[in-house]
Amino acid sequence: MSATTVEDHVWGRIVTDAPQYRPVRVSMSYEPDGDPRAIRFAFPGGSGWTFPREVLESGLRKPVRSGDVEVWPCGRAQAVVEFHSPEGVAVVQFDSNVLNRFLRHTYAAAVGGAGAEPEPA
Repeated sequence: MSATTVEDHVWGRIVTDAPQYRPVRVSMSYEPDGDPRAIRFAFPGGSGWTFPREVLESGLRKPVRSGDVEVWPCGRAQAVVEFHSPEGVAVVQFDSNVLNRFLRHTYAAAVGGAGAEPEPA
């Protein structure tokens, strides 16, 4: 039996020093048949980051960094994900509820407990 790939498309806000945020469409994906512990965030233009699902889950409660990705809570209803690359840094703010919904989808897609962890808060 094969696990179901999860792909959610959400809006984030690129954080800059400009007075207003710039919206960006982000594709979040999870392929339990590949690496059941990894998730991927992809942006328009083809740039993307793959990182441990645990980083996103933990980062919703406290600052966490793994490699080129850092996640931290921002108030009660938002979270920030910072992506580092040789070209620079992208800081994107998300509503926490869309990130939690994506995490719930990834846990539901895990087959036979592969990659299964406690459901996020």
